Amino acid sequence: MFDFDMLGLEPSLTKTIARAGFTEPTPIQNQAIPLALDGHDILGLAQTGTGKTLAFGLPLIQHLLAEPARPAPKTVKALILAPTRELVNQIAESLRPLAFSTPLKIATVVGGQSINRQIGVLGRGTDILVATPGRLIDLMERGAVRLETVQHLVLDEADQMLDLGFIHALRKIAARLGTPRQTMLFSATMPKQMEELSRAYLTNPKRVQVAPPGKAADKVTQSIIFLEKAHKPGKLREILSRDLDALTLVFARTKHGAEKLMKQLVADGYNAASIHGNKSQGQRDRAIKAFRDGTVRTLVATDVAARGIDIPGVTYVINYDLPDTPDNYVHRIGRTARAGREGEAIAFCAPEEADLLWQVEKVMKIEIPVASGTRPERLGKTVGKPGGGRNRNRGGGGGGGQGRGGAPASAGKRRPQRRRAA
Repeated sequence: MFDFDMLGLEPSLTKTIARAGFTEPTPIQNQAIPLALDGHDILGLAQTGTGKTLAFGLPLIQHLLAEPARPAPKTVKALILAPTRELVNQIAESLRPLAFSTPLKIATVVGGQSINRQIGVLGRGTDILVATPGRLIDLMERGAVRLETVQHLVLDEADQMLDLGFIHALRKIAARLGTPRQTMLFSATMPKQMEELSRAYLTNPKRVQVAPPGKAADKVTQSIIFLEKAHKPGKLREILSRDLDALTLVFARTKHGAEKLMKQLVADGYNAASIHGNKSQGQRDRAIKAFRDGTVRTLVATDVAARGIDIPGVTYVINYDLPDTPDNYVHRIGRTARAGREGEAIAFCAPEEADLLWQVEKVMKIEIPVASGTRPERLGKTVGKPGGGRNRNRGGGGGGGQGRGGAPASAGKRRPQRRRAA
């Protein structure tokens, strides 16, 4: 394992890293950074919350500092594509401190914001552009940005870009990029279509992987509650009431469902907000800021937020509705237990969601411990070793689960370490 001051970075970048408190790289950083600094294409597979942004951001900034020429008007030197507005903003916020004492300019373009303002920013040229594919296509079609000068491309959370149907946008963007270039593709899962994407865009890539695709973060304690759909609101309130100070992220399947649930919680006196596709960018940004600051304790979200929230203080993730895509379960619960902390993921499963649960457990190769209720007979066959090894899925299938969601309905006691994690 390297120390950051051993990498031969530009002095200003070395000082910035030291000031930021980075002393020891995470596993994905330890594998990816030296290879990326050497100019290799990278195929990086790692669960969320493992430091992927620094794994590609640090080499990217170092390469750009070695090429000091200012970008020409409307041109871009490095392009980072991400599937959601929240993730674009998160990446930019992580990179700006690294580039603070350098002449590098970082810009973002996402939907829901003034396109005229974005045209003005791009007109001056930028070193690093972080963008969602859809808005970038809009700007390309307006002649607001030229991509033939791009020598570094990063696809972050590429599997979700495929899930959201961005493959045609990626092809259109890639056709405009400069060559030769360095391409880095990072993802938490590796579906078959991702293999095809890597073959199309990467040249002799170095594969770095720190956890099997579909594996949850090591310190997430998972449990499942079987109940009727009509009983979900009451169970959610019961769980939230056990620790009103904890930051809790609740996932709903639809925009309408998320908004309705949030309004019901607020009406019942809970400090809640929501983010989903029907919210403006400003509303989403304000809700996430309030959640990060702790002025809002419960955030109800659709999968638009599954990979766009990097808040180390999230203690609980509640899957109020199971996701239609099993990989999204992994990304959802990856919002807790970040940066080495512990966290708890609780899933509700109504009878009509049994097939969705089976798909999740098949992908993760575990059987999620039952906190309460009875596992349907058709799911009674073990799909993996109960407990999931290092996934810390304690409890087993007898309804004696752990922590905030694992106790019987009559019990309000929680383990002390859950409180410390908050």
